[in-house]
Amino acid sequence: MTEFTIPAVVPADPDANITDLLVDRVNETPNRALFAVPEGTGWRDITAAQFHKQVIALAKGLVAAGVEPGDKVGFIARTTYDWTLVDFALFFAGAVMVPIYETSSSSQIAWNLADSGAVACIVESEDHSARLAEVRGELPLIRSVWAMHDGDLDRLVSEGTGVEDDEIERRRNLANGDDIATLIYTSGSTGRPKGCVLTHSNFVELTRNCFVSLNDVLTTPGASTLLFITTAHVFARFISILNVHAGVKTGHQPDTKQLLPALGSFKPTYLLAVPRVFEKVYNSAEQKAEAGGKGKIFHAAANAAIEHSKLEQEGKKVPLGLRLKFRLFDKLVYSKLRDAMGGRVIYAVSGSAPLGPRLGHFFHSLGVVILEGYGLTETTAPATVNTTQLMKIGTVGPVIPGVGVRIADDGEIQVKGVNVFKEYWRNPEATAAAFDGEWFHTGDIGAFDADGCLTITGRKKEIIVTAGGKNVAPAALEDPIRANPIIGQVVVVGDQKPFISALITLDPEMLPTWLANNNLPEDMSLEDAANNDAVRAEVQKAIDHANTLVSRAESIRKFTILATEWTEASGHLTPKMSIKRNVIMDDFSAEIEEIYDVPVNTTNVSLK
Repeated sequence: MTEFTIPAVVPADPDANITDLLVDRVNETPNRALFAVPEGTGWRDITAAQFHKQVIALAKGLVAAGVEPGDKVGFIARTTYDWTLVDFALFFAGAVMVPIYETSSSSQIAWNLADSGAVACIVESEDHSARLAEVRGELPLIRSVWAMHDGDLDRLVSEGTGVEDDEIERRRNLANGDDIATLIYTSGSTGRPKGCVLTHSNFVELTRNCFVSLNDVLTTPGASTLLFITTAHVFARFISILNVHAGVKTGHQPDTKQLLPALGSFKPTYLLAVPRVFEKVYNSAEQKAEAGGKGKIFHAAANAAIEHSKLEQEGKKVPLGLRLKFRLFDKLVYSKLRDAMGGRVIYAVSGSAPLGPRLGHFFHSLGVVILEGYGLTETTAPATVNTTQLMKIGTVGPVIPGVGVRIADDGEIQVKGVNVFKEYWRNPEATAAAFDGEWFHTGDIGAFDADGCLTITGRKKEIIVTAGGKNVAPAALEDPIRANPIIGQVVVVGDQKPFISALITLDPEMLPTWLANNNLPEDMSLEDAANNDAVRAEVQKAIDHANTLVSRAESIRKFTILATEWTEASGHLTPKMSIKRNVIMDDFSAEIEEIYDVPVNTTNVSLK
C-alpha cells in the first residue's frame, strides 16, 4: 500500500468559516477588483468592498424574508456574478445553499429540494420557475420561491434595509469549521444523487492550503479568470471561493458559444476547464486550418509542439532543427491560438476527467501550463494537483497540503484530510460504506510515481473483465478516441464477452466542419453520417490509434456508430458531461448484443 500524506502548511483555525475569507480580503485590499461583469462590449469591475456591501444587503433581505440560521435554500442558476453573490449572502445570513444544476429536470429538482429539507428556493429564469412549478406540490416545506428574472433579488435588498448590520455580523459568526457550509448532490452517474455535507473547514482549510500550492497561478500580476463551467459543481464553486481569498478577479460567461469573444475582451491569466474544452479548442483550430488549406502546417506545428514539450519535461536538449521549427510555428500557429484565448493566459486548471498527455504537451508549448488535478464532490474538489514546482504532464499531480492519499491493495485511491466531506446527508449506511476509518473510498483506481504524482487509470466499478479473464480499464481507450474531432462520446464494452468493442456517437458541432473539409455535404444527418464510408474511416483511424496504446487482448475489435446524441437531456450524461455508463448499457443493450452476434478476428465496423 502506497501512501503520500502532506502536512498542512497553514495552521488550522477550527473557529473560521467561509465568510471570514471575504472579510479578510476586504480588510486587506478593499479597492481591489474582485469581480467584473459584462457592460457593453467590455467589463465593469466590482471591488472587494463593493461586493461585500452587496452581499450584506442581500443577506439582510434574506433575513427579513424569514430565512433562519441553518435553513436549506435551493438555488438554480447559470454561471454568473449573481451566483457567487447569492452564495456569500446565504453564508452571511447563516443559511445553507443546496445548489442545483440549471439543466436539472423537474424530478431531479424535486429530489434535491425534498431530500435536503429546503425551505426556500431561488431560480434564475422563467424556465427554471416552470420546472420548479411542476413539482411544487411535492415540496410542502418550500415556503418561498424567489425569481431572479422577476427582479426578486432587488426586492429582497429593498425589503432588508431595516435589518441591522449587527444581526448579519452575529449570523455570519454562528458557524464554526465543523458546521455544514453547503449540501451538494452528486451528479448521479451511478444511481440516485446523494447529498454531500461539506463543512466550512473543508472550504476554509483547503482554500488556505491551495493558495500556497498554487501561489504562482493566483498571484500573477493582474491575476484573473473567466468562469464558464457550472458553479453548481464543486470544482467551480471551490475556485470561486479560492479567488475571493486570493484576490483574483473573476468574470463569468454562462454561454459557451460566446466563450471566445468573452476571452478576447476579458483577457484572463488563468482558466478553469474540463478536458473536453481543451479538446474543442484544439479540434476547432485543426478544422479551421484544414478549411483554409493549412492542415499540413497545423499538424506539423502540433507535432513539433508536442515533441518540444516532451523533451523539455524529460530534461533533454532540444535539437537545433526543432528549436528553429518551433520558433517559426510560434509565429504562424501558436501565437494565434494564444490570442484566441485572450492573449494573457498563462495557466489552466483542468479536472473532472483525464486530459491526456498529447493535449497537455501541445498547450504547454503554446505557453499555457495546464495543471491537471483530481478530486470529487466528496473531497471538496481537489485532492491532488500539479503545481508550478512539480508538474508532470500525464499525471494529476502531487497531494495537496493537508491531505493524504493512499493506494489500496486493489489499486483503489483513498483520501483523508481537510478536504474530505463530513457525511452523506441522512444516509448513514452510504456514509459507513464510503469510509475505512478516516479514509474515504473514491472508487477510482490509480498509482503514484516515484515523485509522488498520481495517475488515474480508471473507475473500480467500470473495470471490464472479458470472457478470457483480461481486466480492461475503459478510460485508457475512451479518452484518446474522444479526442478525435468528429467523435462526441464513446463507451467501451465487453464485460464477460470474447472481445472488447465500443459504442460511438458523433459530435454534431464539429461534424459539419469536418464534412465540409472532406468535400462532403455539411448538412448530412447523423444517421447518414453514421453510414458514410469517409466518416467510418475517420472513426476507424481513432480506434486504431487507441489500440496502439493497449495490448491486443485489450484492443477494440468492433464498434457501432449510433445515429443519436448522448446528452444530459437524453439522460445519458451528467451535468458535468460524464457518461452515465449504466444507463447507456441498459438503453443500448440490443446494439451491444448485436455486436457480439458474429465473432470477429480482426477489427471491423458495425453501423447502427
